[in-house]
Amino acid sequence: MAKPPPSMEQYYVGVDVGTASVRAALVARDGLVKATAEEPVRIWQPAPDRYVQSSDDIWDRCCRAIRVRVFAVRIRGMGFDATCSLVVLDKHFQPVAINQDGVQEQNVMMWMDHRASEQAAHITSTGHQALRRVGGVMSPEMQPPKLLWLKENLRETCWKQAAHFFDLPDFLSWKATGSLERSLCTLVCKWTYCPQEGWDTSFWEAIGLEDLLTDNCSKIGALTCCPGTSLGEGLSAQAAAETQLKTGTAVAASLIDAHAGGLGVIGADVKGLSLPCEDQPMTSRMAVVCGTSSCHMGISQQPLYVPGVWGPYFSVMVPGLWLNEGGQSATGKLIDFMVEGHAAFPQLKILAEKRFVWVYSYLNRHLETMAGDSGHLGTLAASLHVWPDFHGNRSPLADPTLRGMVVGLTLSRTVDDLALLYLATVQSIALGTRHILDTMQETGHDIRTLFLCGGLSKNALFVQTHADVTGLPVALPFQTEAVLVGAAVLGACASRDYSSIQVKKSTPSRQAFLRVLCSSKHNGLITHL
Repeated sequence: MAKPPPSMEQYYVGVDVGTASVRAALVARDGLVKATAEEPVRIWQPAPDRYVQSSDDIWDRCCRAIRVRVFAVRIRGMGFDATCSLVVLDKHFQPVAINQDGVQEQNVMMWMDHRASEQAAHITSTGHQALRRVGGVMSPEMQPPKLLWLKENLRETCWKQAAHFFDLPDFLSWKATGSLERSLCTLVCKWTYCPQEGWDTSFWEAIGLEDLLTDNCSKIGALTCCPGTSLGEGLSAQAAAETQLKTGTAVAASLIDAHAGGLGVIGADVKGLSLPCEDQPMTSRMAVVCGTSSCHMGISQQPLYVPGVWGPYFSVMVPGLWLNEGGQSATGKLIDFMVEGHAAFPQLKILAEKRFVWVYSYLNRHLETMAGDSGHLGTLAASLHVWPDFHGNRSPLADPTLRGMVVGLTLSRTVDDLALLYLATVQSIALGTRHILDTMQETGHDIRTLFLCGGLSKNALFVQTHADVTGLPVALPFQTEAVLVGAAVLGACASRDYSSIQVKKSTPSRQAFLRVLCSSKHNGLITHL
């Protein structure tokens, strides 16, 4: 395909709905992010372990972010990714309240809402064969226990009023096109759907949700398609007016946000970088998408069943390959919680502001100063230990009832003490990644390189610690907004400019941006592609 003249340069829009914000990116055909915009989204916490949002607010923020970045350019396609939150609408596609207080706009049960822990335990106790594809344990972060909670607790005000239950990524693609086709990524990973067999009626009957099977399962998804599939007639007239894009612009079937990040990095060209995954199949790589929480994406040619790790899921991220997904429910959120809750945090903020740096950049430099010439920064917290499961353990223990702890605290309230607690927290998260990695390796995965993306991948200490603890090279994408690139890849596929999401595209010279750091303990390697 001939390259269009500069005046006709073609772009794709990637939209990422994270936990606390919406981001949109304008991405060129060469995969480079040309511009981004970000809008905050509202979060309500009506009770402990309950987190809710508004689908109207989220869509409005998506449109605002898109409008900022699409003026006077030619958009060929658009793709969405989002957290795996549950959206509830009535038969008129209006929001249905998911709390006892009945506030209609609060109709999204967020992925990290753990109110359905008892329902998840009940579903696990059934021992149904469908559980084998989620590591043997149902998580409260998946949709079946959330649905069961709504039926048991809000039968009259919510359950009977609801006509459509969407995963948030599918809600966004429906809002853009009016198409009710659901992405296999969401249905397989979070709803127990099986592409080969469809909905397992015996599973829904066993857990007491047989009423979702009526009308060809229309409430939860009668039509399915692969991520990247062009939906309906493209962008609807109403959505076009709201986004200032052209009616009919191709819109792709969506991905869960972590899977978009995985898609954005796991296929990176590493030729000439001396990484152990070079000239090896993509199955030798793990994508670690690390932000508020972290997801660990490993792919395989054949289905591998890993205790406490979700999957195997077929073709939900990379067509033709199986996916296993490990995860940690609180990583960036845990770091913020530990640092911001310390008595010395106000002092830390003042010190960071005086130097015009991010508080975590200040802490990283402060730890280097504390280590001095010894270079043994990692051993500074040798007597301080953090167990990081403050929001339960997603993988590989798969126990949402676990809670965190800190051992080795003193009466100190200094910035030094805060820095050590921060270091110990980062180390505990990296050890959690090592636990997931070892469990996956034991069941057949052969992972030789980690590919990190997401907000925490911009934290040098976090990345270096993962290299140290796992003993594996860590590759960081040249394009730091890998999740947005992954979403834009979907749009490129939907536009039919590319035949599939795996078509190789040109990239800028990587060598000009190469930086290598060697780990002091495990020969870990950090590579910027």
